[in-house]
Amino acid sequence: MPVNNFSYPLRQSVKVGNILIGGNAPIVVQSMTNTDTADIDPTIEQIKQLSDSGSELVRVTVNNDQAAAAVAEIVNRLVADGYNTPIVGDFHFNGHKLLTKYPECATSLAKYRINPGNVGRGKNRDIQFHTMIKMAMEYDKPVRIGVNWGSMDQQILAQLLDDNARLEQPRELLEVNRMAVIQSALSSAQMARDIGLSADKIILSCKMSHVNDLVSVYRQLARQSSFALHLGLTEAGMGDKGIIASTAALAILLDEGIGDTIRISLTPEPGSSRTREVKVAQQILQSLNKRSFTPMVVACPGCGRTSSDYFQVLAQRIQQTMDDSIKQWRVTYPGVEKMSVAVMGCVVNGPGESKHANIGISLPGNGEQPVAPVYEDGVKTVTLKGDHIAEEFMALVEKYVDRTYR
Repeated sequence: MPVNNFSYPLRQSVKVGNILIGGNAPIVVQSMTNTDTADIDPTIEQIKQLSDSGSELVRVTVNNDQAAAAVAEIVNRLVADGYNTPIVGDFHFNGHKLLTKYPECATSLAKYRINPGNVGRGKNRDIQFHTMIKMAMEYDKPVRIGVNWGSMDQQILAQLLDDNARLEQPRELLEVNRMAVIQSALSSAQMARDIGLSADKIILSCKMSHVNDLVSVYRQLARQSSFALHLGLTEAGMGDKGIIASTAALAILLDEGIGDTIRISLTPEPGSSRTREVKVAQQILQSLNKRSFTPMVVACPGCGRTSSDYFQVLAQRIQQTMDDSIKQWRVTYPGVEKMSVAVMGCVVNGPGESKHANIGISLPGNGEQPVAPVYEDGVKTVTLKGDHIAEEFMALVEKYVDRTYR
């Protein structure tokens, strides 16, 4: 039945470990390690970092015997250390062998990810896919059937190209490629259903590397099925380029009600933390008012009225304090993640933005009186002045949190 103005059907809900995906559940953030899974200690450490940063699912590569043999120990040690984040196994080419050979791996994983384009070729493709689905059924595991633009099912693509060549007005190659991606996902999902895997064990994804392609494919996929959908712009790129492209694509789809779980596939800069992609995913969802993860700081960009960096430093300090505190705050102060704090640099928009926030301060700009009114829930409560405005406001924020959310 329709759930939004775009009339896409309600998604099937899927349980992945302790996480619910689809239905009316909140959109789930996930990430993936880039360690060698067979190297157990670094893999565990990175999973902990990703989990601590807010990744609700973490996927690991299971590409050989050593990786498959390591999975059970990784999961067991995480649980012993208090981490219950579901671990997903990423299988390509030899997943049917590894799941069969290493039952402890098959049992320990919370979900299997299968790429139909990389399962096998010819008659072996169906046999190997069948094996993996039967393993998922035996161990009661959900499966993400994940098609990638760069590794789609070549048999389906070849058939569609042949069919297209016979048309009086052939479609453009790009459109045929999009059709092949969608058909690969849907036909594989139907094959899994025919084998016996229930709909509440299937998640689909059709990852593309260009924004318009991703939007077009997921709109069609959402109309043609009710399976839970995983969103992500594959090979998004590095830094600003990857963040902007992912945001542009996912914001359109999420705003239309498409997407049940997301990943931001950033190429990490040398030496940078893998957790950045988790933070970007959270910020996209929070900016769209889909979920709240951490209190938000509203701050002006600055102008000639605010040549001092005082408000910038204060905004940064407050955001860092809240980011550092949020894990404990969620336990002590339920709902605090929805709080907004305004740090404004002058009188132009300062008082108005401060009144809209839960707590806000309007700092003095150039030529203004050296005073800073503070507003709490729309009401002016105090005016700060002197050399310790930053420290005093930080203290007021902490008192507000304790008084409001305890």
